[in-house]
Amino acid sequence: MTDTVTFTSALDGFAFTAAQAAPQGPRKGGIVVIQEIFGLDEYVLADVARWSALGFEVLAPSIFDRAEPGYVAEHEPAAFPIGIGHVQSIGLEKMLSDIQACIDDLAQRGPVFAVGYCLGGSLVWLAASKLTGLAAGSSYYGSMVAAKAALPLTCRVIVHLGRKDGHIPADAVKAAVEDAHPDV
Repeated sequence: MTDTVTFTSALDGFAFTAAQAAPQGPRKGGIVVIQEIFGLDEYVLADVARWSALGFEVLAPSIFDRAEPGYVAEHEPAAFPIGIGHVQSIGLEKMLSDIQACIDDLAQRGPVFAVGYCLGGSLVWLAASKLTGLAAGSSYYGSMVAAKAALPLTCRVIVHLGRKDGHIPADAVKAAVEDAHPDV
C-alpha cells in the first residue's frame, strides 16, 4: 500500500510530497525511487510497490511539487516540454535537496539506495556525487550521466542504457563513465 507523506527541504524549507510504501516482510533497506519527467505516474508507483514487495521501505519524492504540485503526465510527446520546463524552473539543486530529505529519513533505519529513470537516472548519478547517505545507486538511461561523468562519486552506481536508444548513446556514456571512473 502506498501512502503520501510530506517532507521539508533543508535547503529552503519547501514542503513537498512523496509516495511512501512500507516493506512487506523484514526490512532490507530503504530505496528512493526517482521519477521521470512525467511525475509520480502509474509506472513510478508500480515500481514503489515492487520494491516494497521485495522488503524495502520506499520513498518517491514528487520532485515537481515546486512547479506544479501533484504533476502527472501521460507518456506522450506533448509532455516533454512541460517536464523540461519544470526541470529548468526548479533547478537541479532544489530537486537534489528534496531527494536528500528522503535519504535522511530512510537512513535513520538502515542503508539507503536510489533508483531512477531518465531524469531520475541523471538525478541518481548526481545524488551519488553530491549527496550524503547513499549506499549505492542504479541509474536507468540518465541523459545527463555522460556530461556529469567526471564528478566524484560517494558510492557505487550501476548505469543501465539501451543499446538502441537514439537519444542517449550507450557507447558514449559508457566511455565517459569508464574514463572518469574505471571502477564503476
